[in-house]
Amino acid sequence: MRESVHLRRRTTVRAFLPFALVTGLFGSAAASAQDYTMHDIGPWKVAASTDQKGCFLTRTYGGAGETTLLLGLDIDGGNHLSVLNENWSIKPKDRQKLTFRLSNGGYPGQPVVGMASGEKRGFVTNFEPKFITYFATSEKLHIFRGDVPVEQLSLDGSGAAVAELRRCVAIYKARPTTGARETGRSDKIPRDPFAPDVKRGSEDRAGKR
Repeated sequence: MRESVHLRRRTTVRAFLPFALVTGLFGSAAASAQDYTMHDIGPWKVAASTDQKGCFLTRTYGGAGETTLLLGLDIDGGNHLSVLNENWSIKPKDRQKLTFRLSNGGYPGQPVVGMASGEKRGFVTNFEPKFITYFATSEKLHIFRGDVPVEQLSLDGSGAAVAELRRCVAIYKARPTTGARETGRSDKIPRDPFAPDVKRGSEDRAGKR
């Protein structure tokens, strides 16, 4: 299949993956953020990450090893795609390059990092922001390691699932950040009021009376 030029932009996997991705995204719905209830959108599930800094959609496929696909979208616009299978031997933190082909194009030589979740092993990677749209408008995702097929997955229903994913992210993106809540704090307060070189102010004046 011809790879569309606008999909061939390579990206670099983030050095530090979101903590919630490694520890909580494959857990039960009870582990999700309370403000967004997990939704079933056809064969997909959409839920909020435990750190409330984004949301993700997942789907588990039948067949050998029961492959699980996870696509996360952060409130800052970043994304991360994970694919795992019980039969795979890729080791956590292993770095490889795979080819991803969507219905209308692909990403050759895409860097991925090995990871594990429960009994499954696989990889995680992140793409340019437009990948979310390409994912939503594609009917399939094929992954290759050189000439070796890694996985061939149906993306039916991905459009509705991504629309719900964006709605979930919008809920948390609209929230005021921690920094915004702290702007009402006086800027006259020292960074460390107990430091030895900080003047004691009113207490010193009181001692002089």
